[in-house]
Amino acid sequence: MHRQPATVRVARWSATHPWRAIGMWVVFVAVCFAAGGWAGTNEATGTDMAIGESGRATTIVDEGNFAEHPEENVLVTARSGRLDPAEGQAAATDAARRLAALAEVAEVGDPVPSRDGTALLVPVTMTGEPDGASDRVGALQDATAAVQRDHPDVRVEQVGGPSIGKGINDQIADDLLKAELISVPVTLVIMLIAFGAIIAAGVPVLLAMSAVGAAFGLSALVSHFVPAVDSMSSMIVLMGMAVGVDYSLFYLKREREERQNGASHTRAVEIAAATSGHSVVVSGVAVIVSMAGLYLTDDAVFASLATGSVIVVAVAVLGSLTVLPALLAKLGRRVDRPRVPLLWRLTNRTGPPRVWPRLLRPALRYPLVTLLLSVAALGALALPALDMKLKTSSDSDLPRSIPVMQSYDRLTSAFPSEGTNHVIAVKAGPAQADEVRAALTDLSARTQDDPRFANVDAPVIEVSADERVTTLDVPTTTKAGTDEGARSLDALRAVLVPATVGAVSGAEYAVGGEIADNVDYTDNLADRMPIVIGFVLLLTFLIMAITFRSLVVALTALLLNSLSAAAAFGTLALVFQHSWAEGVLDFRSNGALVAWIPLFLFAVLFGLSMDYHVFVVSRIREAARRGLSTRDAVAHGISRSAGVVTSAAVLMVSVFAIFATLSLNEMKQMGVGLAVAVFIDAMIIRVLVLPSLMTLLGRANWWPGRIGRDTGSPISPIDDHSTEQLPTVVMPRS
Repeated sequence: MHRQPATVRVARWSATHPWRAIGMWVVFVAVCFAAGGWAGTNEATGTDMAIGESGRATTIVDEGNFAEHPEENVLVTARSGRLDPAEGQAAATDAARRLAALAEVAEVGDPVPSRDGTALLVPVTMTGEPDGASDRVGALQDATAAVQRDHPDVRVEQVGGPSIGKGINDQIADDLLKAELISVPVTLVIMLIAFGAIIAAGVPVLLAMSAVGAAFGLSALVSHFVPAVDSMSSMIVLMGMAVGVDYSLFYLKREREERQNGASHTRAVEIAAATSGHSVVVSGVAVIVSMAGLYLTDDAVFASLATGSVIVVAVAVLGSLTVLPALLAKLGRRVDRPRVPLLWRLTNRTGPPRVWPRLLRPALRYPLVTLLLSVAALGALALPALDMKLKTSSDSDLPRSIPVMQSYDRLTSAFPSEGTNHVIAVKAGPAQADEVRAALTDLSARTQDDPRFANVDAPVIEVSADERVTTLDVPTTTKAGTDEGARSLDALRAVLVPATVGAVSGAEYAVGGEIADNVDYTDNLADRMPIVIGFVLLLTFLIMAITFRSLVVALTALLLNSLSAAAAFGTLALVFQHSWAEGVLDFRSNGALVAWIPLFLFAVLFGLSMDYHVFVVSRIREAARRGLSTRDAVAHGISRSAGVVTSAAVLMVSVFAIFATLSLNEMKQMGVGLAVAVFIDAMIIRVLVLPSLMTLLGRANWWPGRIGRDTGSPISPIDDHSTEQLPTVVMPRS
């Protein structure tokens, strides 16, 4: 007897033991979620994300064991014009008195006037460590708000690292809640349109939500090995809802199709497991392998995003193969209840497809012309990617809808030294401490009156307790991600630091800070990008070649996926590097894309594209094995799979588009990039490029293997043997 594939054996067990499978899944999700809550999430620190020379600067500073305490500032400014000295001083004194009485405050400094007399700054040092300061800063903000109420004639506001962190965290929480509140009903509506029945529509959404919940818990556990970044939770929701529903959709659609064709319920589940279930496994493996390529960047952000994606995709695949067959077995034909009359008739219309053969006609009748025109159009859309610019996110890129960022702008305007600083970190012997201090003082003096740097009354130099580590903050008038900022960094690294600190014998030094982080991060991406891309391409090629036993199918998959990714990158550059779409998407362009977005999208898209490619090409190969010509097999395979592919594409585009409405630029760019790429992949690649290319290649599609006529052997992973009869597909022939 032919041994059935693992997907079939698992599905059969789940279908014949439904309560056990359902119970085990519920326990699995609950245990994962509870364990994650118990362990907590280990957030990535500055040291974890250190790269290049800026990373060495961070390491040197950490070795100094400086007594770091979170710092805040109370800023007093006039609501218009110059600040009245008496009113400003009264508000500053009141703020200092209230804040000094708080247990969260270690010290309150004397008010510092700005050089132009427009503001007063009250420095505040909080108790405890910087980690978790954002959770404790609320008491300080309440006190500052009370001062504002008592002094309405001036503007009193609080700004600093902890308050900015709290503002960002609150915004992310609001955005995630918004995404969840919108994505769930949108997904339900799309599923309702796809199935025409309420239970069938709800099952994929329920499974996707359970996969996201389990992934949250598992990612918290894994974060103690791979530290997590803030964006990981957004990534889990985005990938989990899109992929989880997608996989269930493929499975459910095929199971229903086989039942309608006369298969028994158990047999329908087995066929769905052997066909769509296998496609889900291949797609899931492709996504996981693609995301694993991001570990080669040696970057904490990519590692965290890859970890979250890998976990939620693996859980979604597991749920589709285990609990979904159990639910289908237990529900039986009740899965198609209650029916929505009009939608039910539309989604269950009998007879051969009508719309899709018409859409495919140009590609099948004039394959060469269709291929050239569609590739030329996608190439034109990809052209702006040649001018793609990258930069890491900085404070200036945060949305000004966050109130504390408006305060930050007023702070840096009145006190430039409170803005972007270069950090010079020096490690030397204790006997050289005075020599190092003198060199840093000389360095600070050389930056004065240089337009690339901000003037200061006295250099900010700190020395560690053991006198081995010394740091200097060099304020700059430039910002991270700008050419001026990069030039100021070059001036320090190439000229000023070697000429001063470099003269100290045996001293180890490095230049860090926000600008240096941006430059080093972008340079690291440029160095690592070929390695990651090569890894993803190679593994994707191998997966497709092994799955379809065809080098041609594997190669065309790479070419088509690369084409849709390039078009998506061109769209991103066109939208976010210019200002014309700012009003539409509610963002402020900085002339560049977030540095990690293109490489991350490349990995994600190569994985997600396997959803459609494996599913569609499997149906084409099935038809070819049953004796149809290549042209008719392409017509049949795409027409029969068009409904589920379209539903899946609409779902993914809708979920990704929701993220384009969120506040942070990272989420907007990720949402737009994924939505555009999925739309292109499903509606242009699969309707125009793929059918025209496969028609031109003919039997060469399956080289070096051969397509032999199927005689009805047992179910195999790719060779679907359902009970349906292939309809006669009549297409115009050239």
